[in-house]
Amino acid sequence: MSRETPGTDPFVEVADLAKLRERGVLTIKLGRKQIALFHDSAGRFHACNNRCPHEGFPLSEGVLSQSGTGACLLTCNWHNWKFDLKSGETLVGGDRLRRYPLEIRDGKLWLDPSDPPARERAQAALAALAESFPDHETDRMAREIARLTRAGRDPLDAVRAAIGWTFERLEFGTTHAYAAAADWLALRAEKAGGDPVLSLAPLVEVVGHMAWDTLRQPSFPYLQGVTAYSADFLVAAIEDEDEAAACAQVRGALSAGLSYADLEGVLARAALAHYADFGHSAIYVLKTGQLIEHLGPEVSEALLQALVRALIYASREDLIPEFKDYGRVLDAWPEAARVKNKNTAPAAADFIGQGVRGALERCLDFAGDPQGLYKALLGAAAWNLLHFDRAVEARNDGPISDNVGWLDFTHALTFANAVRRLCGRTPELWPQGLLQIACFIGRNAAYVDKDLDTGPWRVEEPEAFFAATADRLFDHGQFEYIVAAHQIKTFMAAREEALAAPEAPWGGDLLAAVNRLLNTPIKRRFTLRTARQSLDFVARED
Repeated sequence: MSRETPGTDPFVEVADLAKLRERGVLTIKLGRKQIALFHDSAGRFHACNNRCPHEGFPLSEGVLSQSGTGACLLTCNWHNWKFDLKSGETLVGGDRLRRYPLEIRDGKLWLDPSDPPARERAQAALAALAESFPDHETDRMAREIARLTRAGRDPLDAVRAAIGWTFERLEFGTTHAYAAAADWLALRAEKAGGDPVLSLAPLVEVVGHMAWDTLRQPSFPYLQGVTAYSADFLVAAIEDEDEAAACAQVRGALSAGLSYADLEGVLARAALAHYADFGHSAIYVLKTGQLIEHLGPEVSEALLQALVRALIYASREDLIPEFKDYGRVLDAWPEAARVKNKNTAPAAADFIGQGVRGALERCLDFAGDPQGLYKALLGAAAWNLLHFDRAVEARNDGPISDNVGWLDFTHALTFANAVRRLCGRTPELWPQGLLQIACFIGRNAAYVDKDLDTGPWRVEEPEAFFAATADRLFDHGQFEYIVAAHQIKTFMAAREEALAAPEAPWGGDLLAAVNRLLNTPIKRRFTLRTARQSLDFVARED
């Protein structure tokens, strides 16, 4: 069927029938298209792209065979992908093979090489992108996003669509896949320019991570409903772990014309109501807003529902014995802020080496200076990250409570960045945010090497370091999405904090910490540790 303007003939002469019958296969070029022509044993003619859609092997070098059902089977000899040239279906492998309409005229073979309309091609690319998710085919994801872009669509539509496919399959709500997406898209906007490779690579990272986090997961649908929005009611619903009520509140807010910006302070209040989920809750609130800013309000409902689910399922570490002093110190904050007037400004040294209780109590000395206290706590968090003791990560004979890794240490920094941004816009939340940073510092104090030689990691030229690291992240080489997510989140947070306070005394520690983190192998599998701890656990069951 012609895809051209009515009245025009899109077919072009491509081969002599006698010659094609004699040879069985011919290849031709029409512009940029390389096309394979086949004559099968049933006397039929076929035309398709000569490049296998998997990795480009010439299909003219493949094997043509006849099946018992009458199908004309084309096998690519490189990876055994198989295509039915009669129906156009891919039988083994993924990705579709482009076929072309043929006509026979006066002993000649004529072919229509015209492309489908752009809208049709874009829809096909999105449909094929969805097909790549169940098997996590990242190479196919890249090709389909490239096809989407070539069809004239905004490549960010791939991310918007991926959120629509995945948000109900996240059993516990928002994951690093959504949180890191905000940073990947920010880095893309900053660095890609007109480079198609740098434009595509972060998108593959983003949709690939979403596919990975929902791989072979069923749907966990949200109960539908809309209620008139009330800030206090939304916070109460999250505190009560009532997902249906909280999501109905979100829908009510959106239907009333409110945006993420209108809800951020309320969501931050819910996130900081507890030292929650090792900082993820506040981080996810901030990153959800940034992701909506990149993609537009059409993704708001899906992302906010996933965020609410994550806030509801978040663990509440302030309720465990290790952080039992948090609530008491938070209650003492208003009076401390009113009566205490320290003559000295807070500094990172006030908190380095302090345990949880000591760090929390020390915060009360500076309750009247939240901005200064923030900077001091950030400095201590940077020092801890720089001095992380890798021997802790390497151990396999410690208790479960000491299962601490380098990625855990990064949370103090990314959480602090979220606190500054969220509390800067909702100042009444500073006490919760600052004390929770102190919880990180106190917890991490037991797992540092205070005598570590940090000289090799010092950064002499921050601007050059920022530029080189950003470029390197595009080709990070990490197999695990979670590691790459922590790398980009930590880098982006550290860079933002360093640029916000370029004269801060802790700037050197902050950049050295990121430099060490990004240039040191991270242990991620703990087979012996898991075995030892499991044996010990089972032995104590009797």
